[in-house]
Amino acid sequence: ADIVDKGIVLTGGGALLGNLDNVLRHATGLPVSIGDEPLSCVALGTGHVLEDRKTLKHVLYSESD
Repeated sequence: ADIVDKGIVLTGGGALLGNLDNVLRHATGLPVSIGDEPLSCVALGTGHVLEDRKTLKHVLYSESD
């Protein structure tokens, strides 16, 4: 539901492939954008989560959950 509501955000090296955002926009009919600093945003986001362990607990689960 998040993708339908907010669109697709491309990150990483794939985000820099020429015209990929336009191809996906045309194929899906959804808004597509390229994340700020696509080559480093995943590492930066991971660093932020690891600095705030409370945030990390909300996305982790175990098989017993």
